[in-house]
Amino acid sequence: MASTRSPTKHESSKSTTLGLRWLLLAVLSILLMIVDQQQQHLDAVRKAIGATVYPLRVIVDAPVSTWRWFETTTSERNELLKENNRLQDERLLTYARLQRYAALEAENARLRAMLDATARVTDRVRVAEIMSVSSNPYRHSIVIDKGQYDDVYDGQALVDADGVIGQVIEAGLMSSQALLISDPDHALPVEVNRNGLRTIAFGTGEYDRLDLQYLANNADVQVGDLLVTSGLGGAFPAGYPVALVDTVERLPQESFARVTAKPTAALNQVREIMLIWSASQTAGELADGE
Repeated sequence: MASTRSPTKHESSKSTTLGLRWLLLAVLSILLMIVDQQQQHLDAVRKAIGATVYPLRVIVDAPVSTWRWFETTTSERNELLKENNRLQDERLLTYARLQRYAALEAENARLRAMLDATARVTDRVRVAEIMSVSSNPYRHSIVIDKGQYDDVYDGQALVDADGVIGQVIEAGLMSSQALLISDPDHALPVEVNRNGLRTIAFGTGEYDRLDLQYLANNADVQVGDLLVTSGLGGAFPAGYPVALVDTVERLPQESFARVTAKPTAALNQVREIMLIWSASQTAGELADGE
């Protein structure tokens, strides 16, 4: 039968010592807490321990902090890229609108000038727009958006706010073809506004030059003279500005002087024109109406 082993004296002494140590540590801990709470004697110790442990905290927290920083930076960069793209699109739209506003402003200025010119003339007029321009460099012709449906007729005069543009050569049903005064095949009876001297202005194929071929060397014509329609021929009513004389070259050995003039209208820039009904045409329409 097994016998029960009783604790030895050494083991009993060891247990008593451990119990006393635990009791002393507990009492010491309580005393330290009471003293620290009342007089803050361990504050420096806590700060020292905190400073010692801080690098470890940084090392432990580094992966998480780095990931958060990377995620935030990437997100902010994407947002900045999106914002930049949006601003670029808005800038382009704004520029496009500004260009359109500039074009509208220029168009309004042209229309106001034409309305003012319309108020100054006494003939029947109507505004038309140019639909296309001939691509043939030797043919200065345009197509306008008015035709026989609008009472347009062959030979009808075209002007803008600055002067004579040309005349209709083929009136269609809804549109018409017109010849500019700069076309080499066009001739226009004109007179010098200063003295009434009559001559004919021929197109040269250049938008900024007309030739006055039948002026004698002793003709009273000067640089800067205004040429206006004479009314002869019936197509153009009298008194509309055509061109300004810019060169006068008198050659004793020649019968005629070499005189050129610059059209008052910008023939290669015009967008809107005015159709003019001559007095005879208007009278004929009234008679037909009766």
